[in-house]
Amino acid sequence: MPQKVILIADPGIDTAFAIALALHDPNIDVIGLIASAGNVSAEQATQNVHILVNQIDVPKWPRVGSAIPVQYEIDGTKLHGPDGLGGAAFPPFTLHQPLQGDKVIVELVRANPKEVAIVILGPCTMLARALDRDPELPHLIDRIICMGGSWREPGNTSVVAEFHFFCDPLAARQVLHCGAPITLLPLDISRKLTYSPSDLLELPSPESATCQFLRKIVPFGIRASSNLYGIEGFHLKDVLGIAHLALPAAVTTERVCIDVETRGELTRGMSVVDARPHPAGSKNVQIGISVDVVGVRDYINRILKSTE
Repeated sequence: MPQKVILIADPGIDTAFAIALALHDPNIDVIGLIASAGNVSAEQATQNVHILVNQIDVPKWPRVGSAIPVQYEIDGTKLHGPDGLGGAAFPPFTLHQPLQGDKVIVELVRANPKEVAIVILGPCTMLARALDRDPELPHLIDRIICMGGSWREPGNTSVVAEFHFFCDPLAARQVLHCGAPITLLPLDISRKLTYSPSDLLELPSPESATCQFLRKIVPFGIRASSNLYGIEGFHLKDVLGIAHLALPAAVTTERVCIDVETRGELTRGMSVVDARPHPAGSKNVQIGISVDVVGVRDYINRILKSTE
């Protein structure tokens, strides 16, 4: 039976790839797609999730939840374009006026207790609000996969902080300590999913609506990655969240005691791992420490090829 999943996303280019894979994988049943501010504003994120499911023409629409109108101190438009989708100028599309995302999360989990995995592909704000709304939620969630943080790698927003955790460190701390089973996939392994320009522009199934859509949004990211980071290609970081859901063995994890710095002038959003033999707190998270890059790339190609 396919795994029921709620995706929380701030689409972004790599997030769009991740959502496309999840919606086409026959072993994943995306029952909810929740917009989140982050790479773009809350309003744009809500518009983007509608554009995504319309452009890639999926057979089954998930329930869509709108983003809470929060504003972070940083956004990702330099990397993802002013609209988050590489400035490809897709026509606005809204199927309906969706409910606020935290309400949708609670409703879907309550309707499917112990059956729903939640994959966070953006800041943790939306899930934190859902936990505030329903404190029993952690006992009803099957598991949480969170793209965020860094351990031994430098940050991508500050010296020590990863983008999602920097946006809302209080929400990240709340989610990591909520009591639900959590796997954290940090920059240490997500940075390993770097695709070359030719990989990104020569996707399998070139005539499929999904691959045509993805090819339209990646050129901006390729140029931005070169200008901002001096790399040739683009990190498909958020894809790892879906790949780990589909291929659990592709990621090796270690159970650790982890927290998030919320106030430091230089360390806001930093992932703090207590790696002592006897940490002061409980080991609350499975953190990814290595990834089968070849296996993940094969998974991406297999799912995109199936869209033809």
